[in-house]
Amino acid sequence: MKHTWRWYGPNDRITLQQIKQTGATGIVTALHHIPNGGIWTMEEIKKRKAEIESYGLVWDVVESVPVHEDIKKQSGDYKLYIQNYKESIRNLGKCDIKTICYNFMPVLDWSRTNLKYEEPDGSLALKFDIIAFIAFDVYILKRPNAENNYTENLIQQAKNYFNALGVNEIKELVKTIIAGLPGSEESYTLEEFQSVLDEYKNIDAPKLKEHLAYFLKEIIPVAEEAGVKMAIHPDDPPVSLLGLPRIVSTIDDAKELCAVVDSPANGLTFCTGSFGAGHFNKLEEMATELAPKINFLHLRNVSRDEDGNFKEEYFFEGDTDMYEIVKAALIEENKSGREIPVRPDHGNQMFDDIGKDNNPGYSLYGRMKGLAEIRGLEIGIKRSLNL
Repeated sequence: MKHTWRWYGPNDRITLQQIKQTGATGIVTALHHIPNGGIWTMEEIKKRKAEIESYGLVWDVVESVPVHEDIKKQSGDYKLYIQNYKESIRNLGKCDIKTICYNFMPVLDWSRTNLKYEEPDGSLALKFDIIAFIAFDVYILKRPNAENNYTENLIQQAKNYFNALGVNEIKELVKTIIAGLPGSEESYTLEEFQSVLDEYKNIDAPKLKEHLAYFLKEIIPVAEEAGVKMAIHPDDPPVSLLGLPRIVSTIDDAKELCAVVDSPANGLTFCTGSFGAGHFNKLEEMATELAPKINFLHLRNVSRDEDGNFKEEYFFEGDTDMYEIVKAALIEENKSGREIPVRPDHGNQMFDDIGKDNNPGYSLYGRMKGLAEIRGLEIGIKRSLNL
């Protein structure tokens, strides 16, 4: 596997020099300064690539070339944005960057209710609490008809939870949930957030799947020509929230979207944390069956329950058997002769990461710990299987 590390560009607190010391050889990054829907020019790509290579690292994966919301809704200038997306794929291919991670999640790229859940060892983890989320949805955002999405028992628990919150706790919950919005470094009011949700009120899961299929039929032939592999990221978490459709949540979803255009260029980002947050997903079976379609691998563990709660865990803890996941990837590599890029996906805040600015989940020491565990497990499996 190709060991990579997500870097948020020149403004990232974690430097390329530090990343080099972690043992990663590849960088996963994006041109965050280019607005969604804009073209990634050769000039901008080469500039970032040269910066990365000056440290002896390689820009292996783009995460992400964002899909404009108009493409997901098939509204406004969506055809123009698709053409721009194609041009970005072509330019990345010409610059020898061959893997693009992207997602098709409406509005929210991810959802958590606590970004600093304190573990018994003092480290800080990301957590999603369904009662806290319902309290936000029903009693803070006051989304129309939100009550219809939950049981009476859950709503009552959420009401009790909300009534116990102080003003600052409400502000922190709102800030945490809205952090999952693309561009969330900007300030969104609850009214603005609701207006964004309203744009999807007539788009259900079948309709969103139609829009994704249209998008794939447009871009995959371009990716094939450019020698680029697309890797769609699963929904995070893999359940409908705020009435929004989710269409990359299960093994059946993954098979369906890969079948739209049957091509090595149309593949998956197999994220064990996102798929793993759904209690209904059997990750070990999914990794084995979907292995030929895995173009990028995100490894992190979670504990989850049937109510929808989940918490991010250390690599060897939680409900996912990481041995089986990594084994499936290594067997696929041995069969196909290809190298799958992998990165430690999130890590607890620990040591002097605590109290510093961190993109949620993207600490230095927590991910370094995860990468070391991935590398050790990989060596052990390879030797035991004579790969």
